[in-house]
Amino acid sequence: MAITSITITPVNESSLMVYFANQASPETADHIAAVLPVLRAELGQYLVDLVPSYTSILVTFDLMAIGQRDFTALLKQVLSTAEQRHSETELSPMIELPVYYGPEVSLDADEICRHTGLDFDQIISIHANTIYRVYAIGFAPGFAYLGNTDSRIHIPRKQTPRAKVPKGSLALADQQTAIYPKASPGGWQIIGRTPIDLIDFQRENLTVFEMGAKVKFTPITRDEFLALGGVIEEEEYRRAEMRAAAEPVREVA
Repeated sequence: MAITSITITPVNESSLMVYFANQASPETADHIAAVLPVLRAELGQYLVDLVPSYTSILVTFDLMAIGQRDFTALLKQVLSTAEQRHSETELSPMIELPVYYGPEVSLDADEICRHTGLDFDQIISIHANTIYRVYAIGFAPGFAYLGNTDSRIHIPRKQTPRAKVPKGSLALADQQTAIYPKASPGGWQIIGRTPIDLIDFQRENLTVFEMGAKVKFTPITRDEFLALGGVIEEEEYRRAEMRAAAEPVREVA
């Protein structure tokens, strides 16, 4: 897995954009994950900030400590040796998260079923049997953009975003899936909820997610969700009961 075709472009006097590819992929995620700790270790005395994304890293440096020409040359030198500094196991930790896909918390189950033509059990099976990669972390601390979802469950964002998405909500949008780390407005399609707190103030990036990490979701029952600290509001129980009452009765063979 070689780091190739890297392009460095000035953004302003004290910032450079390092491009690794034209589109997101697991390989690109690995490249970026490999480079980040090396940049911090080798260029720490000059760095102000590193902002990784799907295919690039925005590097901001202290212009009072080093000029742009010298920093660019040093950055190129560090990038050329970054590959040899990290093994595949170091690049790709596996993060497993429990998820309750029940009717109280899968707020957009009906819409997702209509759009995909699948029943919700099929959607859960497809979603939970895919291993995702962390392509970017942004929008809010702990909000990780995970891809790629199976094409059978691709669905666009909602035309009208919700004013409040509950904390821990697991959602779909286009080719991606993500969890809202705290209650906030949002327009992704809600499929379930995790009881795990994704914000960790002991970590440098404030979240359990790391760039390039693998992520897998494990379905759990409502009782397991509640035992792990998950919360279901009374209103959500009532909504689930109304949905169940509206569903046609299935004949048992």
